[in-house]
Amino acid sequence: MPNERLRAVMADGGWTYATLAEKVDVDPKSVERWVNLGRTPRRVTAMQAAETLGEDVHALWPALRQARAARAISPELVALYDQRADIPVSAFVDMLTQARERIDVLVYAAVFLHEAYPRLNDLLQEQAAEGCVIRIAVGDAESENVRARGQEEKFGHGIESRCQLALMHYRPLISVPGIDIRTHGTTLYNSLYRADDQLLVNAHVWGINAYGAPVWHLRRSGEGGMFDTYAESFNAVWSTATPVRHEG
Repeated sequence: MPNERLRAVMADGGWTYATLAEKVDVDPKSVERWVNLGRTPRRVTAMQAAETLGEDVHALWPALRQARAARAISPELVALYDQRADIPVSAFVDMLTQARERIDVLVYAAVFLHEAYPRLNDLLQEQAAEGCVIRIAVGDAESENVRARGQEEKFGHGIESRCQLALMHYRPLISVPGIDIRTHGTTLYNSLYRADDQLLVNAHVWGINAYGAPVWHLRRSGEGGMFDTYAESFNAVWSTATPVRHEG
C-alpha cells in the first residue's frame, strides 16, 4: 500500500524523489518505492529521512516502532514463593530479628505468627528496646471489608474472629514504648511484613486464603522502586487506622 503520510509530508515541504534521495544518500527509485509501494527503509536511513523532513520517524514508518524491552526481573526481587505456606515461620522471625530501625506489619489477622512462634511479643519488645519503631495494623473485626473478605475466601465469620484473636495477641504490647498497635478497615490487597529495607508481600487472590497465595520477598535498592510502592501503601493505610487503647 502507498505511504500516503510520507507523500503528503514531501508535498508540503516541496520535496521530490530526487531531492530527498540526495539528502539521505539513496537512489531516487528507493524513495519512490517508499512512497508508492509502502516500502520501509533501514532504520538509520529512515531516521535521517524523517529528520530531513521534520517529521517523526514512527509517524512515517510505524513498522519501525519497537515495544520497550521488558525487564525480566526487578533488581529488588529476592525470592518468589508460590504460596505463603511454603515459607517457614523462621524466615519471618529472622527478618524481624535483623531489623534495626523499623518494623511494619499490615494484615487482617496473620495469627499464624503467634501460633507458630509464641515468643513473637517478646521479640518485638526486645526490638523496640533496641530502638526499632514498630507499627502493627490488624483488621477491624467490625469492618465491612473484613466481613467481605470472609465471604470471598469462603471463611465466613472466621476472619472476624481471627482479627479479634490477633488483637488479643498484640494487646500486651499496647503500652510498650516504641510499639504502636492500630486497627484498620481498608481493603487488604496485600499483607505486608517489613523489617528495615526488607519486605515480604503476601498477595491476596480472590477466593483463596492468604496462606495459599503468593509471596514475594523484596529488598530496597533505591528510591521509587517496588519496595517504596508498598511502603507508601502501608503509610496510607496507617494514616487512616485507629489506635488501640487499653480497655477500661
